[in-house]
Amino acid sequence: MVVKLQRPILVGGLGLSLSLWMLDSWHDSIVQVGEFGLLSALAVGGGLWLFQQNRPKDSLKQLDDMLVDRATVENAIAKTETVINQLAQESENHPVLQTLREQIAQLLLELDRQEIKVAVTGGKSVGKSTLIQALKQIETQNLVSLEETTPLFRETGDNSDAAVLAEVAKSDFVLFLTNGDLTDSEFQTLQLLKAANQPTILVFNKQDQYLADESASILLSLKQRMQGNVVATAASPIAIKVRKHEADGAVQEWMEQPTADIQQLTQHLGEVFAQQRQRLVWVTTMRKAGLLKAEAKNWLNGIRRDRATPIIEQYQWIAAAAAFANPVPALDILATAAINAQMVMDLGNIYQQKFSLEQAQTVAGRMGSLMLKLGLVELSTKAISTVLKSNVVTFVAGGVVQGVSAAYLTRVAGLSLIEYFQQQEIAIDSGTGLNLENLRQTLQKVFQQNQQIGFLQGFVKQSVKRLLPEVQQVEVVGIQKAVG
Repeated sequence: MVVKLQRPILVGGLGLSLSLWMLDSWHDSIVQVGEFGLLSALAVGGGLWLFQQNRPKDSLKQLDDMLVDRATVENAIAKTETVINQLAQESENHPVLQTLREQIAQLLLELDRQEIKVAVTGGKSVGKSTLIQALKQIETQNLVSLEETTPLFRETGDNSDAAVLAEVAKSDFVLFLTNGDLTDSEFQTLQLLKAANQPTILVFNKQDQYLADESASILLSLKQRMQGNVVATAASPIAIKVRKHEADGAVQEWMEQPTADIQQLTQHLGEVFAQQRQRLVWVTTMRKAGLLKAEAKNWLNGIRRDRATPIIEQYQWIAAAAAFANPVPALDILATAAINAQMVMDLGNIYQQKFSLEQAQTVAGRMGSLMLKLGLVELSTKAISTVLKSNVVTFVAGGVVQGVSAAYLTRVAGLSLIEYFQQQEIAIDSGTGLNLENLRQTLQKVFQQNQQIGFLQGFVKQSVKRLLPEVQQVEVVGIQKAVG
């Protein structure tokens, strides 16, 4: 007779009787049940076994909810090509153009790809390699390639997780492995994958390393947090001791390795690949097109920003000189800068946002009104006055505060326009459709980014050098020191 000794497992045939036994003996076993409570006890008794048999349709539903077809993907690729062509038009010898064009050509070929690429990812020691070995059969039978990623959450401080996720984004399907309840980092990463429309199954691997009630509780928690899209596996089950009793009374013992418990996962993957193979390829191709478009747009915006920065600097010093020569009350400083509607036109030309002079004046006026309503004018004037006092040149010339403030607000306005234009579609002539809410948010963001004391000190110093002759600055400082 051969007897196998192993940990308790969830078996449906024993479920009902075990449930009845636990209910009958509930009062006697309350201490043993402890933190898992009645729900966990019932789960161990068979309820979770039934729950476990419900195949996770969520990844199929996730794909069904993605409104994507071949025409939609081709349109996304065309928009990406538009950005690349615009980059070529504005910088015909840009070093990345050849690579970008090769990638766009590859995207068109991707539309008819048959092989499905599956990324197997997760933290360290969750069983990625072992699961891939166990899934070799489905890999060969279904035109599927399984690729293990570098472990996530290594805390190396080199943005390694971002690099891993960038690779994952190129796959058609993701198996995200965990060997216990989710950590906050794991949950946040899964949310990122969901937001990126990345079809994903959470795989609770190494479930056999827990007691039955512990495993049941963890699985239930995972399904609740992930809304059911979870599969439990044991890619490399713990070896069990086998004992053989001979007729003469002798006993032989040895360790035996059970086969991998991956049936539910393979069945689900088989269904997904059979029913949604083409959609998986289209969704991935569209995601790649979006990533390529963002890359090309970043290169193009970098070129445009290099051209726009000197223009902003030119107009900020024009505004400074005007305000310094004709000092005005603090709350009217922006009017001095806003009259430079030419800056709006010049920046609009760089970013393909065409404005007439009248439209540019309207944009400048609206930005001035937003700055006043947001309190940016008053805040900047106070901050600049404080910095000027610390540099002992404050009230020597009455227009210094106004001049520096005008330059600063003109700079903020220019940088905000750049930020706003960069959010628009490339090569779309949309200068007349100004979104005030987006502009308001952009103004606040840029203002906060340029409020650091270190930046203000450097900007004030640079402004004063332009507004006051160097000799006068030396004399003023000398007088201040002598008086002190």
